[in-house]
Amino acid sequence: MAYDAQLADRVRGALAGETDVREVKMFGGLAFMVADKMVVCVSSGGGALLVRVSGDRDADLVQVDGARRAEMGAGRSMGEGWIAVDDEAVATDDGLRFWLDAALEHNARQRRGGSSWK
Repeated sequence: MAYDAQLADRVRGALAGETDVREVKMFGGLAFMVADKMVVCVSSGGGALLVRVSGDRDADLVQVDGARRAEMGAGRSMGEGWIAVDDEAVATDDGLRFWLDAALEHNARQRRGGSSWK
């Protein structure tokens, strides 16, 4: 199953203002990296986006409608900081921006060398 090319275009456009962005095929989808760290991955299944977030925001973000703990195969949680987001949650530009902002916040902390975990 291929990733959603239209969603990938939306993510690409939303990240156009960021520096050092590159795209890498991984997790069966298309990952968007900022400063060599994954921000989001447009998935080929199991949710529209795989989002990398800060551990100290994880518990709240996984409770947002359309979000759940990401799994690497059935019943195999990827753990804290990895969230799968459904299509409906990123159907609007505001919804997509919400998840990109959460991921970019974590990315910026990583670049500054700050801890992302509790």
